[in-house]
Amino acid sequence: MSIGIHLVGDLKGVEPEKISKVDAMEDVMESAVKYGKLTKIRSYYHQFSPSGVSGIILLAESHLSFHTWPEHGLVALDIFTCGPTENAESALEYILGKLTPSSIEYKRIERGIDFPRGIQKEKMLVATV
Repeated sequence: MSIGIHLVGDLKGVEPEKISKVDAMEDVMESAVKYGKLTKIRSYYHQFSPSGVSGIILLAESHLSFHTWPEHGLVALDIFTCGPTENAESALEYILGKLTPSSIEYKRIERGIDFPRGIQKEKMLVATV
């Protein structure tokens, strides 16, 4: 167990029209949060000119962020959650289903392995003394 799971990936070969404009990316990412049963606090998206989008969704569980390069068919994606690992994985699954990259390179990183979920800080301090 760990405090959280961090999925960091490059989605390659994505059709440029799917990742060029804020409206399309906002729809995918906001829906991924719902599909993953994550808790949205706030989101922000930025449209680059002539195309390309960056965005971040602040979650009660941590965050989901992305940057797109339509001219390369690339999405750099970052999902970090401290909730159940299935939630982050479900959000990723949803995004992959909508953006249909031809390939994906990603790492799954367990964050805070020394601090398992559900253990109170006081108990951790006593255990390390």
